[in-house]
Amino acid sequence: MSSPRPTDTPAIANAPVVGLAEGNGSFSNLHLAALVIGVPWIVKRILPLVNRGGLKTYLFLVIVLGVPITVAYWTAMSMYGRRKNEKVVLPGKNIEEYITIKDVELKALFHGKEKIPMQVFHDAYFDGKAEFNGDVLEIMEQRHDWAKFTMTPELFKYVFTQLIPDVILHTRSQDEEQVRGHYDRGDDYYNWFLGPSMIYTSGIVTDLTRQESLEELQTNKLTAVCEKLDLQPTDRLLDCGCGWGSLAAFAAKNYGCDVTGITLGKNQTKFGNNRIKEAGVTHDKARILCMDYREIPGGPGHYTKIVSLEMAEHVGIRRYGSFLRQMYDLLDDDGVFVLQVAGIRPAWQYEDLIWGLFMNKYVFPGADASCSLGWVINQVEAAGFEVKNIDVLGVHYSATIHRWYLNWVSNKDKVVEKYGERWYRIWVFFLAYSTIVSRQGSASVFQITMHKNLNAYHRIQGVPNHASIHVKPSHEISAVF
Repeated sequence: MSSPRPTDTPAIANAPVVGLAEGNGSFSNLHLAALVIGVPWIVKRILPLVNRGGLKTYLFLVIVLGVPITVAYWTAMSMYGRRKNEKVVLPGKNIEEYITIKDVELKALFHGKEKIPMQVFHDAYFDGKAEFNGDVLEIMEQRHDWAKFTMTPELFKYVFTQLIPDVILHTRSQDEEQVRGHYDRGDDYYNWFLGPSMIYTSGIVTDLTRQESLEELQTNKLTAVCEKLDLQPTDRLLDCGCGWGSLAAFAAKNYGCDVTGITLGKNQTKFGNNRIKEAGVTHDKARILCMDYREIPGGPGHYTKIVSLEMAEHVGIRRYGSFLRQMYDLLDDDGVFVLQVAGIRPAWQYEDLIWGLFMNKYVFPGADASCSLGWVINQVEAAGFEVKNIDVLGVHYSATIHRWYLNWVSNKDKVVEKYGERWYRIWVFFLAYSTIVSRQGSASVFQITMHKNLNAYHRIQGVPNHASIHVKPSHEISAVF
């Protein structure tokens, strides 16, 4: 059994060996279903009075006991399930080597070899009741030696009282409140980690031999997107969820196309239109509109190209299909759609789940449509699209977020002075942890190129910009036929 070996490329923040440890992913839908069905049956047979009832009594018990049984099962499996493998031997140090717990009650519960649940720790850290003994990212790399990834009462409370209602509803007012509450916090807040590019989506690494700057990573990404779209001066491009307008300005300036960007963020709208103006592009050629995606102007087939970079997560699972059908209707029959969306791995671990709940609660409220690649592909195909190309960019996101992390740490004094210690702590934890989870596969980002699945679509004309098939061999190749 070979031990995992770390990477040493300057392109990313490389994990130490202990950072390559696998966690617990033990879970069985069959076992859970058997408990939900079987326990009420046993209860019905042994409890006095209840055992006199019939089918309705049994179904009532299933409803009443279903939730507590589910909570108990998830809790037990997260506590006692085995790691996926134990190729990485953990150091087994006392947790005081990594963190300092200031809260007296918490310290009495978690000390020495008794690891602290990650949710309990990060909430304590945000409140100033716990500290990292050193650089946040470096200590988080050792997290398997001091934290445990168990489901807690606070996590279940959040799932039942906030997450599930958000997934079910996703009203316009809810989306507007959540998006503006997040993105209109202040342009300076975001500039302190996004840097001059003001792009809140994954960049692309092209050189493993050096640490490309954040601006290089983002320029690589913008170029890749525009080339996949095969942008021409005659194109009408829709950027759905355009952020601060960097792609709109880039596409209009470098490819000469007409661009409409839409966002719910008021600050983003103002910033984006200024960025377009500063790029030397006139408003009649490119513009950012502040509106809900359900109000996008233009009739059927109005846009020849559409791009959406990590906005679809905010649409929500419930409305994902209708969003894609709307994009289908807005797209010309000969058009191209590039969808970049963050997602999770189906072979999950409890760490992935707990991290995802943290993200939904503290960073991206309402962004519940971060699903697996297979789920996304099923959705786009059901909406009538044909997938041309898929690039999985998770490790590229790790490189991008690590640059964000370095920027954020370097601007700590500015953040704390204007927004307070708590906001700094939430974001430094978010950026450090996201650097890790996107590198190890817990989360990823998928860049999908597609077009309408119509007989009349001229697929052959898409060969020149089908980037992944235009490979450059690493050495001279000899034919064998």
